[in-house]
Amino acid sequence: MSDNDQETIEDEAEVTTEDEVVPLKYSITSYGADYPVDGLVKRLDENNILIPHFQRGFVWKWTQASRFVESLLLGLPVPGIFLSKDEDSQKLIVIDGQQRLRTLQFFYSGIFADSGKEFRLRGVQEKYSGATYSSLSEEDKRRLNDSIIHATIIRQDEPSEDDSSVYYIFERLNTGGTLLNAQEIRASIYHGEFNSFLKEMNGQKEWREIIGPPHPRMKDQELILRFFALYYEGSAYRRPMKEFLNLFMHRNRHLQKLPEEALSELFSTTVHTIRKHIGRDAFKPIRNLNTAFFDAIMIGVCRRMQKGPIEKPSELALRHKSLISDGSFMSACLKATADNESVNRRLKMAIDAFGDVP
Repeated sequence: MSDNDQETIEDEAEVTTEDEVVPLKYSITSYGADYPVDGLVKRLDENNILIPHFQRGFVWKWTQASRFVESLLLGLPVPGIFLSKDEDSQKLIVIDGQQRLRTLQFFYSGIFADSGKEFRLRGVQEKYSGATYSSLSEEDKRRLNDSIIHATIIRQDEPSEDDSSVYYIFERLNTGGTLLNAQEIRASIYHGEFNSFLKEMNGQKEWREIIGPPHPRMKDQELILRFFALYYEGSAYRRPMKEFLNLFMHRNRHLQKLPEEALSELFSTTVHTIRKHIGRDAFKPIRNLNTAFFDAIMIGVCRRMQKGPIEKPSELALRHKSLISDGSFMSACLKATADNESVNRRLKMAIDAFGDVP
């Protein structure tokens, strides 16, 4: 079995390109805008430009950030940035360029990143060595304030039912440092009430008892998203899984279709029942937590609970054990897990297995 055949929470790599196919055509409108540096900093401070916050955070070294500021002071050209416009709020989301923008925000504020230390330029020519924004001459301040950074702003026109092109552009442009994974990108593009709700559910005590410590790359939040997406729309699932989850998160971004109370009750009661009657290793058929196995067990138990009270909860563990010993079921959890047939088969088998628990 290859590493790509089994999806586990420990596996941070995306599903192979063989499994995840990008749509063939988009209609995208893009236009350029030149922003003065002081205008960009003002928009950042007023939260009108949104910079995604991921675990990796600000990664530029002090000297690297200093030399970027120095380039502007010297009038040297700097790379442009990519933004997308959020149609709901009309705010701009940074697709590429967050390190440059944060550097400017830090320099103007006078504090370098989260160090708490005064942002004095390092590793630059002697004229600017040790300079802060406030200590610059008025001429240098004007030169920096008026420096232009070119932005390319994109908007997807077609298909109109989602903004998945932003996802794929984000995925391809963010190639520096640690590559962002699928859920990290979703948290940026589809920020809103649903994303906040996923974070809240991810902190639940019994959920953490089953899953373990919070995952540094949001894979545990992606599991919760998978549960909701497959519970509500599993019958309409079509590969690729990445796109299926993107569309579900986009459609429910502001919880406009699915009320938070109902989602919370569904998730909490299912996790409680599994934790109590199947145990901490409920999603570990072999050794690691298996994502495909998780899908099936969560959906199967949840569907049974919607039928009414369970009088013999000990039967849940027996059905769980039976599924692990079923070769056809395990094959759908270990091979080609994102294929339509595999997803449909494992969900149906789990729903059937738990469905008649008295």
